[in-house]
Amino acid sequence: MRTVVITGAATGIGRAAAEAFHAAGDRVILTGRRQEVLADAVAELGEPARGVAFDATDPDQVLAAVDQLPAEVDVLVNNAGGNTDFDRAAPTTLAETAAAWRANLDGNLVSAVLVTTALRDRLAPGGAVINIGSIAADQGAGAYGAAKAGLASWTVDLAGSLGPHDITVNTVAPGYIAATEFFRDKLAESRRQTLVESTLTGRAGRPDDIAGAVAFLAGPTARQITGQVLAVNGGAHTTR
Repeated sequence: MRTVVITGAATGIGRAAAEAFHAAGDRVILTGRRQEVLADAVAELGEPARGVAFDATDPDQVLAAVDQLPAEVDVLVNNAGGNTDFDRAAPTTLAETAAAWRANLDGNLVSAVLVTTALRDRLAPGGAVINIGSIAADQGAGAYGAAKAGLASWTVDLAGSLGPHDITVNTVAPGYIAATEFFRDKLAESRRQTLVESTLTGRAGRPDDIAGAVAFLAGPTARQITGQVLAVNGGAHTTR
């Protein structure tokens, strides 16, 4: 039985990843900021899943949570994040601009760095760190896209330092994923249709699509894949 820690695991992609690992017989620790939502997710999964509530962007909260996290971690999924610009008005001053950019960097990059650093000595050989990035890192999306691009760059650096310890590090970069809280229920139907039409598959992605990619990268057949970005976007942005 592997031990898996997933940040931002109460809903959406994180929740789907938790369900996939749990179904595979792994011990899953779900983390997130919202205690009640997290508790509901854990209750629905059942044993041996459990939840640990903390804000991954806050160094003090991460440090305080360490004692509640496993002594050995086989798989760490850094999923916490999202476009924080949806939660605030457009900045009109330099101070507001700085705050908006820092919020996205904290939420999508610093959160992953803090949790990984806190658990680094607990990561087991043969294990994996998987960061959840975004198509926005390649297509642009202001501070959010820049933060996810930074996450992809940091993935390469982390893969280099953890590789000698037999730990792989990769990023999964979703495109448009329906049935998540990402757009805060503010996505216009016309915009949704445009996002779907930009794919080659003709459909929106689902949380399970990302969970499947995460499970693959955490599995035994992906041990020679590290330092990579795996795009899961239905062909909306292609690579070669």
